[in-house]
Amino acid sequence: MKLGGGWAYLGAGETAYRGVVTSADRVPLSILDLVPVSAGSTVADALDASLGLARAADRLGYTRLWYAEHHNAVNFASSATSLLIARAAEHTTRIRLGAGGVMLPNHSPLMVAEYYGTLREMYGDRIDLGLGRAPGTDPATARALRRGAETTDTFIEDVLALHAYLAPAELRAAHHANARITAYPGVGTKVPLWMLGSSLDGAQVAAYLGLPYAFASHFAPELRHRAIELYRNRFTAEFETAEISEPYVMAGVNVLVAPTDAEAEELFTTAQQMAAGIRTGRRMPLQPPVADLAAALGPEVARFVEGFQAVRAVGSPETVVAQLGSIVEDLGLDEVIVTTYCYDPAMRVRSFELLAQAWGLAPAASS
Repeated sequence: MKLGGGWAYLGAGETAYRGVVTSADRVPLSILDLVPVSAGSTVADALDASLGLARAADRLGYTRLWYAEHHNAVNFASSATSLLIARAAEHTTRIRLGAGGVMLPNHSPLMVAEYYGTLREMYGDRIDLGLGRAPGTDPATARALRRGAETTDTFIEDVLALHAYLAPAELRAAHHANARITAYPGVGTKVPLWMLGSSLDGAQVAAYLGLPYAFASHFAPELRHRAIELYRNRFTAEFETAEISEPYVMAGVNVLVAPTDAEAEELFTTAQQMAAGIRTGRRMPLQPPVADLAAALGPEVARFVEGFQAVRAVGSPETVVAQLGSIVEDLGLDEVIVTTYCYDPAMRVRSFELLAQAWGLAPAASS
């Protein structure tokens, strides 16, 4: 059983290709949004800024906009991915929207199928469903969520169940133990699945299940080469869940574009301070840029941040295009998903505007 088949998950109107896009030799660009909350702003402000980014991304020609599920995080407002997707879908027309991802240990596969099947029925073939194995939060919060940590070992079974719930009814009966249970909406929608990963485990699952693979190199750079190589070497389209005929890899990159290298590097210190909060356990809303990062963080934390965000492209448009091109070549990527944090949401939109223009994305025609 294959849902979508071939390259159908890329979306209607896109080309069945590997590494060929609107601008020669440049892979598609997508966006990962965690709906960051800046110090002095409200969650409502962050949600409105996220919607503004969705509109801009749609206009600028980005391929996808994904929201990442996080919980109990004062600096992110992205816990309810399906709601964010629905709001963005109401205000966009071209861009694919999805979860990058839904942390499946937190959810019933049936409920995920119903939510994303509903989105597919409402907004057509613009919905992606990326799946993650981690809870997207701390252990105590994971226990407070509906399923909790004790069921994380059922991840593969949950993926298979979710796949079956989204399959056409006539195919479900032959492959699903609970064939009498049907996702309404959901059944027959064939929402395309992606596998997310930050280690070798996700790569193996993606390869075995025949799914496109998104590696979280924007925060887990150490294993990026090994994981992607493992995925490509072990990929098979023989299993019933296979949605593509050959490997397809997207990877996360920290990006910030400004008119000059110096300005971009200073603005990027907001993202570096956010990363420092992970090292120190002091999570806080996004902080304003600083002129001297080492002085603000201390040398040990600054070194951690440097490694944590090693996969990055920061600078002027020309600098970032060169750096992104090197990352694409180094990892053999089919697509890049960009994450950008700015204290001022307007600077984040400007970064994506400059990147789109420099990369050669095709903007929407003026009406």
